[in-house]
Amino acid sequence: YMGETEWAVESMADQAWSYMTIPAISSKLREIQQEKEALFKEIITLEANIRSLQFELEGFDTNANDEQADQNAKHRFNGMRKFNENAKKGIAALQEHGLIENTPLSVAKFLYETERLSKTQIGEYLGENDPFNLEVLRLFAQQHSFAKLTFDDALRRYLWSFRLPGEAQKIDRMMDQFATRYCDCNPGIFSSKDSCYVLAFSIIMLNTSLHNPSVKNKPTLETFISMNRGLDNGSNFSPDLLTSLFESIRKTPFKLPEDETGEALTFINPERNGWLVKQGGGHKTWHRRWFTLCNNCLYYFAQESDTRPKGHIPLENLEVRTLPQTGKFMFEIYYEGGDDADKIKAAKFKDGRMTQGRHSSYRIQADSQAEMDEWVKCIRAAMTKNPFYQLYCKRKELVNASSSC
Repeated sequence: YMGETEWAVESMADQAWSYMTIPAISSKLREIQQEKEALFKEIITLEANIRSLQFELEGFDTNANDEQADQNAKHRFNGMRKFNENAKKGIAALQEHGLIENTPLSVAKFLYETERLSKTQIGEYLGENDPFNLEVLRLFAQQHSFAKLTFDDALRRYLWSFRLPGEAQKIDRMMDQFATRYCDCNPGIFSSKDSCYVLAFSIIMLNTSLHNPSVKNKPTLETFISMNRGLDNGSNFSPDLLTSLFESIRKTPFKLPEDETGEALTFINPERNGWLVKQGGGHKTWHRRWFTLCNNCLYYFAQESDTRPKGHIPLENLEVRTLPQTGKFMFEIYYEGGDDADKIKAAKFKDGRMTQGRHSSYRIQADSQAEMDEWVKCIRAAMTKNPFYQLYCKRKELVNASSSC
């Protein structure tokens, strides 16, 4: 009986569809697709709401009878908050309550497995040159499984797990551990760890050159292949490998983690900061701004206490010079090869939105000769300093030296 009923229902459905015209069927399919998309959006919204509540809920235990579990959850919640402000203090607090063992492996697993930690603080902690931190870094890299991953996918995954610090020595140690781990997971692809290291830096620089709007002369595939010639322990990398890497980076730029804990952390440990007077772009008026120099970029704020800059000036491919003829301790940041058509690729916030700046140069005034000289010195160093390129060249020399022996 049930079989006959099911057959009857299916038969009625088939007849209903058979009487519908092709336009009607198309309309019905579009309606179903729209309903599906609406449901999918609702699911995405619900998931986002759930994620936004999870962090707060971790601080409370729903089982009122389990006081110890409740205390542990609260200690963990507070420890994670402290970590996102200061990694060492957060680790110490978690160890004090027995939530992390005082061993490099326990800390490495915590950094790798725990969600909603500040990736800036993870990077700072892993970059320390203390023996304990160095072992944590090695074991943190060991947590990654790079087996059968393409080289750029492995590098993307590694660089997404923390935020690279700005110091060259820290970057060197972190990338050295990546090369070690990738070669362990994929034996035979590279002739040495140094070859892997050099190619990793090469594609990071390629990513910057291809996708940084300040770089006008974009590298070609031929340039990229030529740049890496002879670096696989004296031999050449496979042309197929280099071609696939080039196309992958060209189509999909590296996505590096932003700071999840607030924009102010971007400006911690600046190379220099202080009050300067800046000339406007459209209207040539002068405004006193708080300037911060860090990460090869010059940021300016309305107030020293502000966390969001009014604008920023990427310093790559720019020049700086003093303007002694003005007699006002003034200097200028400008594009070396440009006329007024070559605007500096700067940006500023206007009406709550980021817009492109309209400067062909920036004129800035200091309060004294000594202050101007120091600013010019620091800005010039930031313009020429590229830790990725320096480390790449250093390891490239080692590869060439070992291959010639």
